[in-house]
Amino acid sequence: MCRAIPTLHVIARIKSIDVFINCPFDAGYRPIFDAIVFAVYDLGFVARCALEEDDAAEFRLSKIERIIEECRFGINDLSAVALGAATGLPRFNMPLELGLFLGCKRYGPQNQSRKRTLVLDTDQYRYKQFISDISGQDIHAHGGEPARAIRAVRDWLQATSRRSGLAGGGEIIEHYRRFQMDLPRICTEAGLEPDSLTFIDLSTVIVTWLQANR
Repeated sequence: MCRAIPTLHVIARIKSIDVFINCPFDAGYRPIFDAIVFAVYDLGFVARCALEEDDAAEFRLSKIERIIEECRFGINDLSAVALGAATGLPRFNMPLELGLFLGCKRYGPQNQSRKRTLVLDTDQYRYKQFISDISGQDIHAHGGEPARAIRAVRDWLQATSRRSGLAGGGEIIEHYRRFQMDLPRICTEAGLEPDSLTFIDLSTVIVTWLQANR
């Protein structure tokens, strides 16, 4: 009789500078998304999200689980949890991914216990109406304003990573203002369209701009 050979679960190496961004990807949220991605890179971290790869062979949920497993930090924005005009139903992708992140921290291998997360919303206490189980989490409100989102991300990453010498929120906001002014020219030179940048394009443009403007 042949014995079944047990399979070994490969423990992913958690990357201490990677930040998982869980947020809406629709056009109305784009100003907040771009600001968060910029702040993450300006602070010396690496932004990760489900848009970083387009592999039809990998299920979307599996890809999200893999990215979450690799990231020490997570930014979870619940601001898009609202009834859709067409369906009358709420969007629960963001709370689901927050749950995956918290579950990975609680039930994953020992290295996953080091995970830290920031929960964002438009209003600080709105979450109590639809996900009261996370009461006790320190929810930060950005009010739909990119500058407030940048400050929230900066202060949280500084506190959780305990890195010294990070730029202040006001400085990053000024960097982002200059970056936005330069973006049309950068895109023209690169043959890109500012309003339809992919996540990889956006990340590349941000990193290149920061390297040239330090």
